Amino acid sequence: MILLTQEISFPPVEMANEDGILAIGGDLRPERLLLAYKNGIFPWYNEDEPIIWWCPDPRFVLFPQKLKISKSMHTVLQNGKFRFTINKAFKDVIENCKQISREDQDGTWIQQDTVEAYTKMHELGYAHSAETWMNGELAGGLYGMKIGNIFFGESMFSKINNASKFAFINYVKLLSKEGLALIDCQVHTTHLESLGAEMISRQDFTNILRENIF
Repeated sequence: MILLTQEISFPPVEMANEDGILAIGGDLRPERLLLAYKNGIFPWYNEDEPIIWWCPDPRFVLFPQKLKISKSMHTVLQNGKFRFTINKAFKDVIENCKQISREDQDGTWIQQDTVEAYTKMHELGYAHSAETWMNGELAGGLYGMKIGNIFFGESMFSKINNASKFAFINYVKLLSKEGLALIDCQVHTTHLESLGAEMISRQDFTNILRENIF
């Protein structure tokens, strides 16, 4: 495991340990975050910890053409209960992701410096949000980084059943029309597996990045 300095650099991803940890330390400056994502590296750490940089093997991803939509979700998509938008409430989405309680997890991995860093990336045009609204209120959503034809998902939340799925499915459909090659889901969740996400090797993942990052 490598201790990062102020220099904007990372070791080769093959140096990550068996848990997927590649390096610790550094900062969340835009230049470092861009370099990280372009190489398949992402920050994930708890409060009172240094920044931990990950590049796990295998990698959990979703190919847009393999998106699974259940019969019940088809109904949700068509019944007019929800409304979908993009980049209309980025700060609200990330704040909700920070605060939402999750099963088998105490607290949140999203720190205030994380909020500030990704808000800056949003201002620079790299971080994006997708929102679900019901009756004019934010009901769910997700945020992540889009670089080239890759979307790197970071977190999602729901205040109402199926709200995050509604945002995710609509966003994948929208990005697919724009040439999206892959959604990086980072680590396994049953929620995303139900939508078609799967494991691929880190080598295959980095090869896809090289072909689609620009």
